[in-house]
Amino acid sequence: MPLCVPIKDLRNTAAFDEMVSNSPSPVIVTKNGYDRFVCIKSSEFNQWEQAETRARLLERIMISERERTEGLHSDAFETTESLRAKYGL
Repeated sequence: MPLCVPIKDLRNTAAFDEMVSNSPSPVIVTKNGYDRFVCIKSSEFNQWEQAETRARLLERIMISERERTEGLHSDAFETTESLRAKYGL
């Protein structure tokens, strides 16, 4: 369960840093009872960023595999040769 703290708790930066560092889950900062932003450890952010990148790459691989099986692809070498022939390069 994420920890929720009011934005005024950011005044004591050392205590807030300690809270984020020791929290097992993200810390949600609120203003007037509404979520404003979320704080997490930088190592957790890096893991999330890598997982997101991996998911996008796998999605693109799946799309490419589908295009290949459906015959919607072209060979890079053949395409390069046809462009060279067409434009006299």
